[in-house]
Amino acid sequence: MKVLLVKPYNRSDHIQPSLGLGYLAFSARKGHEVEILDCIKERLKPSDFPRALDRIKPDLVGVQCYTFDLYNIDSMLRECKARGIITVLGGPHPTTAPRETLEFFRETLDFAFQGEAEIGFKKLLDKLSGTSSAELEEIPGLLWREKEKIFTNPSLFIEDLDSLGLPAWDLIKPEEYPEAQHGAFFKKFPIAPIMATRGCPFSCTFCAANLIAGKKLRKRSLGSILGEIDMLYTKHGIREFHIVDDNFTLDRNFAKDFMRALKKLNLNISWAVPNGIRIDTLDDELLELMKETGLYLISLGIESGSDRVLALMKKGTTTEKIRRSVELIRKHKIDVAGFFIMGFPGETVSDMEKTIKFSLELDLIRANFFTYLPFPGTESFEGLKRDGKLDKINLKKFYFMNAAFVPEGMGRDTLKGLQRKAFLKFFLRPGIFVRNLKEIKSPRHFKFLFERFIRWILLK
Repeated sequence: MKVLLVKPYNRSDHIQPSLGLGYLAFSARKGHEVEILDCIKERLKPSDFPRALDRIKPDLVGVQCYTFDLYNIDSMLRECKARGIITVLGGPHPTTAPRETLEFFRETLDFAFQGEAEIGFKKLLDKLSGTSSAELEEIPGLLWREKEKIFTNPSLFIEDLDSLGLPAWDLIKPEEYPEAQHGAFFKKFPIAPIMATRGCPFSCTFCAANLIAGKKLRKRSLGSILGEIDMLYTKHGIREFHIVDDNFTLDRNFAKDFMRALKKLNLNISWAVPNGIRIDTLDDELLELMKETGLYLISLGIESGSDRVLALMKKGTTTEKIRRSVELIRKHKIDVAGFFIMGFPGETVSDMEKTIKFSLELDLIRANFFTYLPFPGTESFEGLKRDGKLDKINLKKFYFMNAAFVPEGMGRDTLKGLQRKAFLKFFLRPGIFVRNLKEIKSPRHFKFLFERFIRWILLK
């Protein structure tokens, strides 16, 4: 079959390769013709998508689906069905809301997957192309409808991550991506994301990571990870790596072994962990090894400056522990960026003022203040659903900068005002402003940063 894998267009600030589609492409191209289309990178809005379909003429289109993509994807799938193309969805939204996904795309979706789909997607392609006699019920993670009945097969979390191979980097072409990747700033360029582990054993009430990748931490072999880094360095000219795991340093011994092996490669690289790592997984030895191998930035999911709200989130930490962890990292002269959530259910204006104050007290080079999003399947989402508080959420504005959900007792303008206040108070301090200004690498890099500023600060 001729397969088109699509990352749909949205208002994302991050223009970076999709590892998920890369892994799917590696699996699917064993017997099928595969192409990857990143609509964000190519600036292909849903209205432009029909031209891509007419040029590529795929038999099947597979789309990566986040909750904020629903309406754009619906438009894209309608164009597919008008051309008789088989449609498949995968990603976080079908994983955390399988039945709701099939209902939302009732007229346009043929199949979907929940969980990791590398194994199941290939089996589905073989089934549809007639090269396999497997029944749909035998395909792991598959979701489909027959008449009015919905079928959901259990997810499969692959233990041997090395068996999945490497993302199809020749189709992704990471060296062609612009200076607008995760984290906004960088030391070297071009950049490629890599994933060393999957899984999250924690239960933060706002996060769906353990639903998407399972609770058990699974690790690639050091040989596989280092081989990928060396290949990207040699064949694609990559000079900075972003490890995008949810819990890269959870197994400290694994992380230390990786650093020692990376050091032996003696590559002229920089690297960062822009997705964030757990504060309580760090120690002096690990930080020193990270620094020696080119790490320049650690992102931390701090979330709140209120111990009451941290407890509601089930973060398993306190503001005092966070202070000590930031001090530990800075002792090794590694920069720290902090992620904060504003507008969490049960949070008050006073709590958010504490978060703003806390962000200014910590030795951070950057901070991002996200408005809370009720991701399907999370504990906080289920609580809001149970209490009938999801009715006013606008899925067309389901972005971190849009305040799609507002806690009781305040208006959307109040929440957006506090978010704007947090950004401006943090970044307009002369020392922080100048430090970040010096990190801008080119006019094009400035353009992407300015666009982010407009979306996050000025748009209402």
